[in-house]
Amino acid sequence: MKHKLIKATDGDHNLSPILPEEVKNYLIDIDGTICDDIPNEEPERMATAKLYPDALETLNKWFDQGHIITFFTSRIEEHRAVTEEWLNKHGFKYHSMVMGKPRGGNYHWVDNHIVKATRYNGKFTDLIKINSEIEVFKDK
Repeated sequence: MKHKLIKATDGDHNLSPILPEEVKNYLIDIDGTICDDIPNEEPERMATAKLYPDALETLNKWFDQGHIITFFTSRIEEHRAVTEEWLNKHGFKYHSMVMGKPRGGNYHWVDNHIVKATRYNGKFTDLIKINSEIEVFKDK
């Protein structure tokens, strides 16, 4: 699915285009978020990682709703093939995968676009809006 970007300008110059407001750009971690938490030092476990409940259903629903799904993982480039095979075997729908996310957590993202973060805490569900700035996974 190709997403239509909206042209942006400051009046004098073109700026980076933006997505329509209703389309979200989901960056989804893999290890410890959609499956067992497997460190890069144990790649032999990646092919048999246990899928977390509701991850597949929730992410595929977001994809089908027209959102962009990008897996953003600390796995390194040499783990791309086993990771793609695992995602495909389980039926994940996604647009792309970015390898080499910095390890260790404690992320602080600085960007000129709106950035929202939702910490995965053991259960995938739809997101609900708490206020204009915060969305969280709803209880089932």
